[in-house]
Amino acid sequence: MKKNICVFCGASYGNNPQYQFYAEQLGEQIAKQGRTLVYGGGNKGLMGTIANAVLANGGEVIGVIPERLVKAETAHHGITSLEIVADMHIRKARMAELADAFIAMPGGTGTLEEVFEIWTGAQIGYHEKPVALYNAFDFWAPMQVFLKHAVTEGFIRESFYNTLIVSDDPTTLLQQIDNYIPKDLDRWIKK
Repeated sequence: MKKNICVFCGASYGNNPQYQFYAEQLGEQIAKQGRTLVYGGGNKGLMGTIANAVLANGGEVIGVIPERLVKAETAHHGITSLEIVADMHIRKARMAELADAFIAMPGGTGTLEEVFEIWTGAQIGYHEKPVALYNAFDFWAPMQVFLKHAVTEGFIRESFYNTLIVSDDPTTLLQQIDNYIPKDLDRWIKK
């Protein structure tokens, strides 16, 4: 079982209340399965929603937040552990260090940047951890179309595209993460 699940998500709620419902469902499953949430440390938006759902179901939550965002994102001081770091680069590195797997929920540019950086790291061989999109309310469907377009145009190998886990069901998503077997990740290793 992948114990520490890093979730990238928005510090806002989005325009559809379904996003909160999906965040609560994922948080509940993380806690009930005895896993730990690793996330960006905020208490607003979907970040706060998933953290609170994990806590409400008896789970542990580790937040990592840069000093600059402590006030802007209103750091969640009620979680199991809150690490305040110097900047975004250290935040992402620390979250990656703590995580056994990564899930991107709906979010904005920060979420996009985080998930693509971590997925690229897998492609280049920096790690062999699963990367997933939680397709809450079909949020990631347009991105999937774009990524398939990039495959067709020869910018992403289909075998690498297929390493990306996508599901709108939290139980299925976590099971697929546990079943993940690293493959197609040795392209950049010199022999």
